[in-house]
Amino acid sequence: MLSNLSGIGVAMLGGDQRNLLVMQRLVELGATVKVVGLPVPESDRVVVYEDIEHALQGVRALLLPVPGTDEEGKLHAVYAKDPLYLKPQHLAQLKPGTPVLVGVAKSYLRKMAERYKLALLEVMEIDEVAILNSIPSAEGAILLAMQNMPITIHGSQCVVTGFGRTAMTLARMLKALGAHTTVVARNPAQRARAWEIGHQVADLGQLPAVLGRADFVFNTIPALVLNRDVLQCMKPGTLIVDLASSPGGTDFSCAESLGIKAILAPGLPGRYSPRTAGEILADVIPRLLIEAISS
Repeated sequence: MLSNLSGIGVAMLGGDQRNLLVMQRLVELGATVKVVGLPVPESDRVVVYEDIEHALQGVRALLLPVPGTDEEGKLHAVYAKDPLYLKPQHLAQLKPGTPVLVGVAKSYLRKMAERYKLALLEVMEIDEVAILNSIPSAEGAILLAMQNMPITIHGSQCVVTGFGRTAMTLARMLKALGAHTTVVARNPAQRARAWEIGHQVADLGQLPAVLGRADFVFNTIPALVLNRDVLQCMKPGTLIVDLASSPGGTDFSCAESLGIKAILAPGLPGRYSPRTAGEILADVIPRLLIEAISS
């Protein structure tokens, strides 16, 4: 197995501050990084391209931004002057089996990777990354809540829907701040774990009753759980922070009509803690690349 990335060509398309930290780590390990859409100077191991087609020629791996692409192939690229689109003809240049690393892949990218037999790896689905990334996610959610409400978290009624990796960290932080926290989850094992560590718990079927007394609602379920029937049970002035991937789990237009403020807030680590989030990725991605290229 490779011990470093010396002599390995890696393409990096678009991204944000997190990708700059990952690029720096790849270069330290000897990789040659071909970059599109990032504000970096050229060097002996960093080559800047204006177009994706030329950047992908001869590379052994492709690294995409954490949010990946939308369903039209548009890349998340905060520094690019013009929109960047990852097209089928671009991926067709890559050899079958080429590792393609992305945070979360939408169906567009999944279909393209399958069509061209590429090794798609969703980094945010790996426990090591997701658990560590839950920390800046939870802190960002709490910051948003504090910025958008005239009351303290301490003493408030907080509801967390779901109890996955981000929800676990978030519920723990809310409880530490003095909130009365209720975890709502379908899975009985998740409810048991939430109760064991000191939270109130409820099944999804009890959601309307639970939300009737909530001040803050933090949704982590990527499905429409906060629909009209549920929202009508909430009091005006309640704040929803929806952490689920777009389009979230909230009927936002209905919430607005009921006087309930709802914020769709995916990708909080990249917005509020980009250095920490980037360091997490920079610690993991090089190893994943080495493993994928060596296999």
